[in-house]
Amino acid sequence: MKAQVPKVGMETVFVNELRLTGRQWLLVGGIVLAFVLLAPRAWKQAERFDTGPDYRLPYALSKDYWLYERRLGEIPAPSAVVIGDSVVWGEYVLPDGTLSHFLNQAAGRPDAFVNAGVNGLFPLALEGLAEHYGGALRNRKVILHCNLLWMSSPKADLSTKKEERFNHARLVPQFSPRIPCYRADASERLGVVMERNLPVLSWVNHLQCVSFNQKSLPDWTLEQGSGDPPGHPNAYKNPLAQLTLHVPGAPALDPERGPTSARHKPWSTAGEGTTRFEWVALDASLQWAAFQRLTRLLRERGNDVLVVVGPFNEHLLAGENRAPYRQLCDNIAVWLKENRFECIVPEPLPSALYADASHPLTEGYRVLAQRLHTEATFQQWKSRR
Repeated sequence: MKAQVPKVGMETVFVNELRLTGRQWLLVGGIVLAFVLLAPRAWKQAERFDTGPDYRLPYALSKDYWLYERRLGEIPAPSAVVIGDSVVWGEYVLPDGTLSHFLNQAAGRPDAFVNAGVNGLFPLALEGLAEHYGGALRNRKVILHCNLLWMSSPKADLSTKKEERFNHARLVPQFSPRIPCYRADASERLGVVMERNLPVLSWVNHLQCVSFNQKSLPDWTLEQGSGDPPGHPNAYKNPLAQLTLHVPGAPALDPERGPTSARHKPWSTAGEGTTRFEWVALDASLQWAAFQRLTRLLRERGNDVLVVVGPFNEHLLAGENRAPYRQLCDNIAVWLKENRFECIVPEPLPSALYADASHPLTEGYRVLAQRLHTEATFQQWKSRR
């Protein structure tokens, strides 16, 4: 510490300086580097993370990609991993009503298949999740779900030129290939790239998701309350008190999901559809191109991949809209077989077993799991070492 006392006119000015030597700068750099490398690893050891049978990433933590990566790393080696969007995750059902649960039931083992779906995903985001946070998937058996809902319109395909907001924007390609409707500025895109390559930044995002209501510390501190006038209830709270060292689980009784939920009901009482989708051709689809890249990535990592296409709710479609959908399915199956990927295109479920265009109800997942187990392709894939 060096104090200088220069005189300016009749006044005395005090200036405090702290000058570090080269060795001291190296010491500071070493401390910062040690924190960056060790803090996420140490946190895994200190933070309690309970999973158990039928575990799936809680809905509130769908954007906690650090936790997803940690979850993959804790899955037992013999288990097959089921990856995909909310159809795999189970939008309308409880954890014991998902596809993976009923696959386990049919296999007679509670851990034969693991639910690694994430709510709100789509192929462009799933590709990013697997590439940047899915390293622990290497050399595993993988069931990959292909949901044609993401090719049902240019908007769903993200190929429309109009700006659109969508889930999991931090997982999609930031620079190439270009997504026309994604309009993030350069600083935001670079921030995403840094987060993908610096585990400490993903860990910080984990802390925000688990402890600060998915907000940065400044945004959490300034979050408005529900009073009138609205105050800032977090302004005087100690942020460290929010760190509970425990990953919260999903509610035991989820009012939004399960047979007792008001949402858990057939999409239609009549079962007659009139919906017309503007299907995107495969050679023009951004989502399909991402799905193709994803299958190749999994193969390069030593995964034994089984692709399940659908089951899409064909009952919802208008009569003339079904032929284009089936042609799309056929073309996808042809590409997968030509590229030596195991593929199953199950028949549509009964109409009453769908909640909407692509999500089965609990009984629908049970029927789907039973049908998959009777497929020769499934049995050959399952038995292959």
